Amino acid sequence: MAPPKKQINVRVDSEVYDAIEERAAAAGLDVPDYARQVLADEGNDLRHRFLNAAAHFTGEWGSHFAERFGHPAPAQDETRGQAA
Repeated sequence: MAPPKKQINVRVDSEVYDAIEERAAAAGLDVPDYARQVLADEGNDLRHRFLNAAAHFTGEWGSHFAERFGHPAPAQDETRGQAA
């Protein structure tokens, strides 16, 4: 049997909500499902350990990869002067 679910209520400014709503739509989710996913990701210790290890690896070996394989092409948004 699955453990009981807990509920979190969070109040945010309209601008923050609008940004979350945009990101949720871009991910194909409604706001509650998107928020649930973001919070689950934040609570995932393995994910954080992986991201920290990846950052360390990139810091140590990123220049070697770039030297050997070149730099990736910029994302399409970056070519128009907009951050991705």
